[in-house]
Amino acid sequence: MRIGIGYDVHQLVEGRKLWLGGIEVPHTLGLLGHSDADVLIHAICDALLGAAALGDIGKHFPDKDPQYKDIDSKILLRHCGELLKKEGYTIENIDSIIVAQKPKVGPYIPLMRQCIADCLGIQLQQVSVKATTTEQLGFEGRQEGISAHASVLIN
Repeated sequence: MRIGIGYDVHQLVEGRKLWLGGIEVPHTLGLLGHSDADVLIHAICDALLGAAALGDIGKHFPDKDPQYKDIDSKILLRHCGELLKKEGYTIENIDSIIVAQKPKVGPYIPLMRQCIADCLGIQLQQVSVKATTTEQLGFEGRQEGISAHASVLIN
């Protein structure tokens, strides 16, 4: 058994869609990044890659590479899942948390869980997504950005 952890953060800006867990979440702001800036999927990718000692998301999908400009992060997640399979690992479970003051993402969590499970070819019950606010503290609380944390267990 191996454990991996991941973390990602992106700034909230006008003029971008908000993607979290592979789902478009209605909001007046979106996340700024080279890709679609899906912090939840990016944190999960880093956790998966880290658990298998395969580097990090920046190593596999550099933000200086134009082929990843505005890429759908679900593609990155699928690729990470395939890398783990190629190395002989199976995903036991994923636990993750979105940190955002707004928007309220609770209603979208079931869709996020299903999307992540589908991308990785695992069961829904192997994927946990939670959300919290920071009680208006820090950059998330000031609605300047959103972060996500993830931990995974692979075998």
